[in-house]
Amino acid sequence: MRVWVDITAPAHVLVFRPLIRLLQERGAEVGVTARDYAQTVELLSLHGIDAELLGHHGGRSRAGKLQALTSRLPALVRWARGRRLDVALAHGSHELTLAARRLAIRSATTFDYEFATLQHQLGCRAATRVVVPEAIPPARLRRYGVGESKLRRYPGLKEEYYLADFEADPEAFGRLGVKPEHVIVVVRTPPDVSLYHRRSNPLFPQVLEHLGRDPSVRAVIVPRTVEQRTYVRGLHLPSLVVPDGAVDAQSLIALADLVVSAGGTMNREAAALGVPVYTTFGGRLGGVDELLIREGRLRPLTDPRALELVKRTGSGARVRRDPALMLDLLLSALEG
Repeated sequence: MRVWVDITAPAHVLVFRPLIRLLQERGAEVGVTARDYAQTVELLSLHGIDAELLGHHGGRSRAGKLQALTSRLPALVRWARGRRLDVALAHGSHELTLAARRLAIRSATTFDYEFATLQHQLGCRAATRVVVPEAIPPARLRRYGVGESKLRRYPGLKEEYYLADFEADPEAFGRLGVKPEHVIVVVRTPPDVSLYHRRSNPLFPQVLEHLGRDPSVRAVIVPRTVEQRTYVRGLHLPSLVVPDGAVDAQSLIALADLVVSAGGTMNREAAALGVPVYTTFGGRLGGVDELLIREGRLRPLTDPRALELVKRTGSGARVRRDPALMLDLLLSALEG
């Protein structure tokens, strides 16, 4: 079996790491393409995944995203043509499903945020299968052309699958010069380039100011872009720590006292690892976050003063799920 995997963002490296290994153990030949965006290339190298880089992120504007799509899509088609691929897999890469459809290759896409409207209007309609968490109501996907025959659903969080074999590196904070006597907070910046997060997020700078001036705290900031890294460093707040490049974010989360994230993946990674987590996400909440809030595993933050800045004692409940289930749902695209 010849399998094509397309990776377009840093989090997707983590999603596909165990799936690629499982495919190879089953005797599949796996070819990987990737988009040069944020820490994607660094993480591919860190996890030993060989990929051919095709295209780049289009930035914040719709025009930029359209231009990136119209240049990357032909490049993907050229890469895949003649390789006799059986199936194509992606996490939200509408370029992959569109390219696969053009080449009559069956494809599956997975995602866990249902309100990235433009992306899903393109990607879901072109895909053979759409795989999502059970927390997303099927009715929310119908406008993307996802009916019962196309839809496959899995229990829990995607992070519970790809973190199933994960064990934290106990030296992760030490390498950043962060000492355990501080209250350690891991902070993820907003997805500024995402179309679904268009509104400004004034709460996030307030969080940085609140944490950055507290001498009992060390807040490790995990930026998405060089511009975000430069911005946070330019604040010159003494309690903020900004790594130079890609980090083992999962180890930092697992060992932190709490997490504050303006995105989605780190929220769910913290929830999967049993770590207290607050969200400052400025867009519309999806079904997964709605469920985590109802369960008390994710706390919305409206005022930085509400953060419980205390040392964590003990370990929270952790859920591990078999990534083979996720893989089999994606490979159901082979059934037509």
